[in-house]
Amino acid sequence: MKVVRAEIIAIGDELLYGQIVDTNSHWISQELDLIGVKVVRKTTVGDDRKDMLAAFASAEARADIILITGGLGPTQDDLTKPLMAEYFDCPIVENPYAVKAVTEFFQKRGREITPLNILQGHLPSCCTYVPNEVGTAPGMWFERNGKYWMSMPGVPHEMKKLMKDFVLPKLPTLFSLPVIIHRMIKTVGIGESWLADLIRDWESALPSTIRLAYLPSLGHVKLRLTGFGTVKSEIGKSIQHQIDLILPKIEQYIYGYDTESLEQAIGMLLNQHYKTVALAESCTGGYISHLITSISGSSSYFQGSVIPYHNQFKNEIVGVKEETLLSFGAVSEETVTEMAIGVRELFKSDYGLSSSGIAGPEGGTTEKPVGTVWIACAGEEFVETKKLQLTQDRMLNIQLTGIAVLNLLRICILKK
Repeated sequence: MKVVRAEIIAIGDELLYGQIVDTNSHWISQELDLIGVKVVRKTTVGDDRKDMLAAFASAEARADIILITGGLGPTQDDLTKPLMAEYFDCPIVENPYAVKAVTEFFQKRGREITPLNILQGHLPSCCTYVPNEVGTAPGMWFERNGKYWMSMPGVPHEMKKLMKDFVLPKLPTLFSLPVIIHRMIKTVGIGESWLADLIRDWESALPSTIRLAYLPSLGHVKLRLTGFGTVKSEIGKSIQHQIDLILPKIEQYIYGYDTESLEQAIGMLLNQHYKTVALAESCTGGYISHLITSISGSSSYFQGSVIPYHNQFKNEIVGVKEETLLSFGAVSEETVTEMAIGVRELFKSDYGLSSSGIAGPEGGTTEKPVGTVWIACAGEEFVETKKLQLTQDRMLNIQLTGIAVLNLLRICILKK
């Protein structure tokens, strides 16, 4: 089966200046990968005639599908439409359907349409007009010499609508595409290299129809299994068989699959065990509570939280003894233990979580450098603690601590 190759061209000076992040190309790549189209290059080009025409020619030479975003506004600096007309050697003419659509778009919103807006309904005569139901700039579809082009607005929700409604359904009618299934195994609490060592033999024995990719991210490592074939059900069974084979080896690190997040997994575990949780956050400043409450339905297991940032309130709110703070300091195993026990009692929850550390960039000492963090999880008859030695970056330390605390809770739920 021939590999179908695609190139994405993102247009706009604002992308090169760093004023806007190109999330469009990332999203398009993911969607094309799901249907078996290989993205061979992503190009970012400014609003310059020479550079844009060169990008068009280069893309046509190596790709079967060229997807363009940006440069379709009504102002003079938006060059995509006139340069597409020049590249395909056809005039720009009024498209009555496009003019009608843009006129109705403004009328429905009670806004006056300007001559510039009307010009958005003028298109290269050699393109197929693709209606944009959520914006004013239509999509433009071109075909030449067995190559297919789609020009779309740079506004993400407009681009996604055109991709979902037109481009993605159309490509399987033009090309013979493989059946591809992706499954994601999500792990936490283990680094990429250690995980690779654990599963080395299993990875080596994977069949040729299944590929493995390591996708490390902040505090997590995702294992992506990609199956190729012609029968969807058979591919799915083959991937599941491989998951079943490796599960006993790494089950302790797996918190979920596919799109499931760690905070979602924690919520499901708490609900399954009919348990509740409360937090006393110092160095994380409410970040962990934010993660937990970002999940719909979290009120069924989340009792509440406090942020006793100052030592006075560690003592007064969650009951950390003054002698504990004087003898061991706020960043200590003893302090987070008493915080976890205290917040559990305060909110009458099944589990109490706590964090205290030196997030940085200031405040470190020789004994407790920046990045030193203690966390704890208290249950009815136990307290589990862990010391973290993290980075010099404040926000990164907060995020990593949040992941570590949720993972500690996960471990405690599964153990007890």
